Amino acid sequence: MPGTLTLPNGKGAFPAVVLVHGSGPEDQDETIGGNKPFKDLAWGLASQNVAVLRYVKRTKQYGAQSLQPGVPYTVKQETTEDAEAAVGLLAARTEIDHNHIYVLGHSLGGMLAPRIAIADKQVAGIIIAAGTARPIENVIVQQLKYLASLPGGNSDEMKKQVEAAESAKVEVESPSLKPDSTVSVLGIQIPGSYFLDLRDYHPAEVAAQLQIPILLLQGSRDYQVTTQDYDLWKAALAKDPRATFKLYPGLTHLFMTGKGSGQPSPSDYSVVGHVSGEVVQDIAQWVKNNQAAK
Repeated sequence: MPGTLTLPNGKGAFPAVVLVHGSGPEDQDETIGGNKPFKDLAWGLASQNVAVLRYVKRTKQYGAQSLQPGVPYTVKQETTEDAEAAVGLLAARTEIDHNHIYVLGHSLGGMLAPRIAIADKQVAGIIIAAGTARPIENVIVQQLKYLASLPGGNSDEMKKQVEAAESAKVEVESPSLKPDSTVSVLGIQIPGSYFLDLRDYHPAEVAAQLQIPILLLQGSRDYQVTTQDYDLWKAALAKDPRATFKLYPGLTHLFMTGKGSGQPSPSDYSVVGHVSGEVVQDIAQWVKNNQAAK
């Protein structure tokens, strides 16, 4: 996949962060409307002497070709395999401090960051940014029910979407789900193998097994991944002195300022902005503190 390595000015070796996308086909900037959160993070962190690697997600670059004949489709093909390859790419570069390569996962990427780290000993720490701690099928149902509760959201079409998501949840959780079956989720046909792979994956529990620093970031105005998830991470990692938690009042799922004081909604994403400077500073300081500690 094409990608960009954003380097600080000056000579390395620099600590580095690999950015791992949320769900769906995403470009290297994780562009949503007029917002480019991964570009903001790359430029912001590089200005704080932290190198950043971002890349086009496989499902964006190759689409249906991401499905390899005879290979059960899972998050390995969607996300984790390429994240591990990105870590390896950085570890081989002379500008990078190979003892200080971190993985920052956003949303689905945050959910999978513990799986990436437990499989790759080159990962020095993980940053879970609005990471889902609950099963995906539960999160989708909750998101749609929330949208249906907003003013103007209680339409027949929205009711149908909620019912379809609840039906998909039943299929995903069924003991009879087969790897080669498909489940329709938000109109997208997803192989049963994808959900079977995640059935026994409990991200907060895996995170608690890690022996590396973990930074948890959450915006209070995030209706997609909520403080319910944040609390689950905190509960699992409460006794881990290496875990750091940051909750940002008023920030959305993109770690940007929302539309106003009303209820969080998709209209928040219509506001063109940038990732909060406080978030960038907190990440950079956390990386530097870890580098100084070793």
